Amino acid sequence: MRRRGLRLTRIEIYVLTRTLIGVFGALGVLASIVMLIDFVELSRTVGTNRFHEVSLADIFNLTLLGAPSKLIQLLPFAFLFGVLAAYVNLNRRSELVALRAAGVSAWRFIFPAAGAAVVIGVFTILVLNPVASLTDAAFAKLDATLTSVPGQVTDRALWLRQGDRHTQIIIRAGSQTGEGVNLRDVTLFVYRLDADGASHFARRIEASTAQLHDRQWILTGVKEAGPGGQALDIPAITIASTLDERTALQHFASAQDAPFWSLPFIIVRTEREGFSATLYRMQFDTLLATPIMFAGMSVLAAAFSLRLLRLGGLAGFAGSGVALGFILFFFNQFCSALGKAEVIPPALAAWAPPLIALLGGFTLLCYTEDG
Repeated sequence: MRRRGLRLTRIEIYVLTRTLIGVFGALGVLASIVMLIDFVELSRTVGTNRFHEVSLADIFNLTLLGAPSKLIQLLPFAFLFGVLAAYVNLNRRSELVALRAAGVSAWRFIFPAAGAAVVIGVFTILVLNPVASLTDAAFAKLDATLTSVPGQVTDRALWLRQGDRHTQIIIRAGSQTGEGVNLRDVTLFVYRLDADGASHFARRIEASTAQLHDRQWILTGVKEAGPGGQALDIPAITIASTLDERTALQHFASAQDAPFWSLPFIIVRTEREGFSATLYRMQFDTLLATPIMFAGMSVLAAAFSLRLLRLGGLAGFAGSGVALGFILFFFNQFCSALGKAEVIPPALAAWAPPLIALLGGFTLLCYTEDG
């Protein structure tokens, strides 16, 4: 049967179907294990709060809210295990031998699986990632509600940055209370920028409380001092802000929590304010490289499972593929750490591991299939 355009033959559809069954089966097993562990852990932490009555439904709701982000992390392993299992199963049932005897090249039934991986990767960055960002925010809000202690404020130090071409302000808050941007034990480090872009320390402001309202910081209980000057006590002052409440809350969140559609705007705004957008660029490039990562894992897993059964050693060969997949995962994490530390460019850190996985799989296929 001849193909017309991108139309798949029955053989390709069959192999693709078996591959997708293996991928989603592996994803279901991995997700079930991870969600069970999360449920037990949440029961141990959230469920023991004596200030709130936490039901099993609340814990189950928290588990479901955290599920989308977990699925994104598990998908590369789902492609690795799922594709490997699907092709090993086809090999053991001699279906791959029959396909090759009929003159069907391995490239012909591997490319549809790689194409499906790319499609799922695009769906992941365009749909699943924004959904995961929303559910993570809902998870954090519900978790804070169920674990909060009456009268207690958040004791985690918070950092904010704002600025323009003339002024840069670093804001540190000892704690946050209530909804919105209401900070306590606040310190502002104000820097002036000259014509060459060099920063010079201008003043330090300490305040008991700070509230962001209508693009203004309302500070109370203020102590202000310039370089070498004496601190002055001021009941309250107001400082203009380049942040609104929504963007300030985004600064509280990590780059991994930012949705894909918002990352370009966050990068532009952060660099316009004069700050480094390396973490956001790293996250953006990592998401763009996701389809290549999925395709690389698929091709690599397929390449390690095509060894003829009569030659023996199929289990060891498949195990080597799993080991190599884990090595690539840790290599990806290592490159990510180097990119975030600006040791290497973020684009190189994000794209190198997926491309190495994809090219490695193609190289192994060329060696085994075409000699």
